[in-house]
Amino acid sequence: MKAAALEDNDWIEGAVEAIIGLSMTHPEFTADDLRREMRPPAHPNWPGIAFGQARRRGLIESTNTATSKAKSRNHGSLKIWTRKKES
Repeated sequence: MKAAALEDNDWIEGAVEAIIGLSMTHPEFTADDLRREMRPPAHPNWPGIAFGQARRRGLIESTNTATSKAKSRNHGSLKIWTRKKES
């Protein structure tokens, strides 16, 4: 059980770092972009958790929605994100 928790934290923290990288190099990005940057998560909720953490840290903000192009998402809805402008 402890190993799964460590894997959880490692993947999510790595994903937050990848999200920061995407925000620096792309004006807009989605979970599909993160999927191309990262190894697959062990649980399908982990990408959403990573985006939520990045948003709560004030690093990114949602600007719009789109339809996923990933076959695994079956054309599901996803958010379009951008780097949060400093106030």
